[in-house]
This record gives sequence, structure tokens and C-alpha cells, in this order.
Amino acid sequence: MVPPGGPRSGRGRGDPDALAAIAAEIVECRACPRLVAWREEVARDKRAAFRAEDYWGRPVPGFGDPAARVLLLGLAPAAHGGNRTGRVFTGDRSGDWLFAALHRAGFANTPVSERVDDGLVLTDAYVAAAVRCAPPENKPTPEERDTCMPFLTRELDALARLTVVVTLGGFAYEALWKLMQSQGDVLVRPRPRFAHGLEVPTDRFTVLGCYHPSQQNTFTGRLTEPMLDAVFARVRELTGP
Repeated sequence: MVPPGGPRSGRGRGDPDALAAIAAEIVECRACPRLVAWREEVARDKRAAFRAEDYWGRPVPGFGDPAARVLLLGLAPAAHGGNRTGRVFTGDRSGDWLFAALHRAGFANTPVSERVDDGLVLTDAYVAAAVRCAPPENKPTPEERDTCMPFLTRELDALARLTVVVTLGGFAYEALWKLMQSQGDVLVRPRPRFAHGLEVPTDRFTVLGCYHPSQQNTFTGRLTEPMLDAVFARVRELTGP
């Protein structure tokens, strides 16, 4: 079962069938017992503010434009965000920041991402997470990360026009780097330390580092709107018109 508002395209090019097949496998995955138990417990107990809502309570697939040149890679769905709505970065404060920035940069038709039927369409951008289930305390284990890795590997293959991957936080950066190492990509050594604004060219795409738009970062001023906008301005420079 793929959630409404799964892979959508603003341009109708690329390989949507491959991405849809990956999404269908993701939402049926039960490979990590700890994550299965947690995501389903959260979906049963619910947060008081969302008591009347039906929670998704499954793994959350990526979504966006199959012809995307830009991939936004996050950590994992939020317990009461993506795990509730069925779409990554949707229905939580991190998504408020991310999609507002994507809209300002021209990658999204609206700055709002509240639910899967809200009309949001991404153009030239695709959004996914390194781990597809909401983890306890927002902390997946290395084993859970590695179990999810084949899904991201296949998404990268299906997103054939990819030019830039923006890693939202150190966890996503490390997950992507490990994936590229396993695929035999030519990488600089030693691995550059994650930082906001980090830029690492590879033989497949350019990797950009960006602080995760979590409340921990946005409330403290570690990540500001101008900082986020500067990342997407650089994305535009790298992708061209």
C-alpha cells in the first residue's frame, strides 16, 4: 500500500514506475523489529493533538519528481510527522522549514506540507530519508541504517538525472557516504567532516551538507532561514537552469 501523495512528478519525466515499485516495497517492510514495534506503538497511542487522526504507522517512502536533479536526504520520519501522515517531512516543524525553503527556491509549488492530499508537488527535487521508519528518540541504530540502505541505493539508480544530494544532518551524510563506498564510487580520502555548507564532488553527483531543520537547530539559531536559502541557492548554481 503506497500512501496517497506518494511519488509525484511536476514534469512527467524520469522513471516513476521504478520509484513506485520501490515505494511499494518500503511500506510493506518489517525487517527491523525495534522500529516496527515503535512506529506501531506511536500510531496506536497517538499524540493528544492528533487523537482523532488515523496514523500511517508504516515505513515512509520517498516522494517527488522522478526526473529530479536534486535529492534531499533526511534522517528518518518523525514519530508524529511522517509516521502520522505517511509522507516524509510532512506534518512537523522540520517540514515547515524545509518545504518553505524549497518553495522559495522554486522546487515546490507551495510552502506548506501538512498532509498527503494537500496538493504539494515538487519539481526537480525528490525527498527521502536514510531510515524509513520512525525510530525511538529519533535515533536509528547502525544496523537499522544498513538494513534500509538497499532502498536508497535503488532510488539513486532510478533518479538517473541526479546532480546534487543535500544531506540534512550528519546521520544522512554518513549513511550516504557508506552507501557510495559500498558501490565503489570514487571518493576523496579521508572523508570530509560533516558541516553546514560542506561541498564534496563525487563521480556521480555533488554532495552538499546542510544542518537538519529540526527544532533543536532552528529554535537555537544554529540553522536560520538565510543559511537554508544559501544551500538551495548553491543547489541552483550546481544544477543550472
